[in-house]
Amino acid sequence: MKHFSKSSFGQLLLFCLLLALLGFFILLPILQVVYVAFTKNGQISLIHFINFFKQPSLSEALWRSLFVGLAVVFFSSLISLPLALFTTRYDFKGRLMIQTLGVLPLVMPAFVGAIAMQTVLGRSGMVNQLLRLVVGTTVPFMEGLSGVILVQALHYFPFILLNASAALGNADPSLEEAGRNLGASGFRLFRQITFPLIRPGYIAGTLIVFIKSIDDLGTPLMLGYHNLLAPLAYQQITAVHGNNAMGYVISVILVTLSFISLWFALSYLNQSEYTQQRSANLVRREQLTGWQSGLISAFCVGLLGISLLPHLGIFLMSVAKFWSFTILPKSYTLDHYTKIFVDAPQLIKNTVLYALLAALIDVLLGSVIAFLLLRSKMIGRSVLDFVATLPLAVPGVVLAIGYLRIFHAVDLPILGQPLTETWIILVIAYAVRRLPYTLRSCYAILQQIHISLEEASQNLGAGPFTTFIKIALPLMLPGIIAGGVIAFITSSVELSSTLMLVPRNEMAPLSYGIYLYMQETAGRGPGASLGVIAILIVAVGTYAVNRLSSNRQTGGGFKI
Repeated sequence: MKHFSKSSFGQLLLFCLLLALLGFFILLPILQVVYVAFTKNGQISLIHFINFFKQPSLSEALWRSLFVGLAVVFFSSLISLPLALFTTRYDFKGRLMIQTLGVLPLVMPAFVGAIAMQTVLGRSGMVNQLLRLVVGTTVPFMEGLSGVILVQALHYFPFILLNASAALGNADPSLEEAGRNLGASGFRLFRQITFPLIRPGYIAGTLIVFIKSIDDLGTPLMLGYHNLLAPLAYQQITAVHGNNAMGYVISVILVTLSFISLWFALSYLNQSEYTQQRSANLVRREQLTGWQSGLISAFCVGLLGISLLPHLGIFLMSVAKFWSFTILPKSYTLDHYTKIFVDAPQLIKNTVLYALLAALIDVLLGSVIAFLLLRSKMIGRSVLDFVATLPLAVPGVVLAIGYLRIFHAVDLPILGQPLTETWIILVIAYAVRRLPYTLRSCYAILQQIHISLEEASQNLGAGPFTTFIKIALPLMLPGIIAGGVIAFITSSVELSSTLMLVPRNEMAPLSYGIYLYMQETAGRGPGASLGVIAILIVAVGTYAVNRLSSNRQTGGGFKI
């Protein structure tokens, strides 16, 4: 057996350092939360969980959270499945525009959408003012749980839409044609042929929607509905400075729900065989004309019009001088934008700084981890992959609670104060939460690069590090940049961990500023203006990622 070479020893050392780093900032906080939840006075105990289920308000919050998650999946499916089916299987006027508009809800952060929907569908909102004028009554669209479900469904349905559309694009249309020839049509054809073909993509989309729904802290807080698990965990911890064991119990339940849903989805998919014969001409759309084209276009536009109401609402609020009990604002102004750029420019500066640093950390870690996973023969690579991807299934509230528990009482050697008293904790939280996105992006593009290029470099005398820097890294650049941009834009609007970890108001980022402004009636205009800025950041970043993906797929190379 050969001895370890310098390269293999270097890879082993790097592997151990990365595993230790990720274990410290990902596994340790989670384990600390679990430890507090399952112990009392240093002894293992279930007393905290018993107390949880003994309190009707807490156990009710669990069932309400499950109900909200399932309801959001249901209504998201009602919106996304028809859109996916019509835009993938039929060609009609406006199809491409509808496909583009279908992902726009993701451009608006969920908590910003909650604010906007209050102005559009709230008790004194635009739609209810119109209903009062026309029919003399109002509809409680945004009251209680219905408001939370509505906002989340309108925000998260694109996850199902994108996955279902991709699955439909890969499904062989000849199978549906065979079903028609055997007499199946309409809903029967969809139920027996089409839906089983897209089930893997659909399950993947619903899993994302369910986890994001129960993890969502901003939407319930913005709507003033606190009897759900995520808001209760936030309140339990912040009320007594991290010493309430019930907050840790709720956190463990949140993580457990995420893992159970992930296990259920994987088990369900593994029980069935989804391999299908792909045809040479995979995508064939039926051409629609006349009234059929108009009817489907109107249906799709109507669905998307409802989902885009928050965008209209937040923009009108940001330019309204005063807007209350009227269908539209009576006067308009740009003073709210002036106010935030004069009074709160630090919010934007902090956001750019924190999100940029988090993205840079993720780019560095993601590219190196992807290289080790695909190009090394290291034993334990699956463990590294699991730990790096784990934040996808861990709610931001839980991770933040773990950080508060571990780092609150430990002074940094140089700064002489706890990590939780500095803005560095926000950068770490953002980087950890977004690492899976960058890792998957780097991993995907490295899979497309043939290893023979790196082998040729090593045959010419270059070492592994030189080969990585001069050969692999330039070829990975589009994927690295795309992953970095995703990390940047999602960190820019992160609220769950931000609310718990912001040390002081002067260190607050954009999302925290929006939350503070919206707590005051006079601050809704400036808060909406910050919301528009957040939307623009996400929109520009999303466009950049799409351009990178398009250039990579068409062989256009990397462009800015």
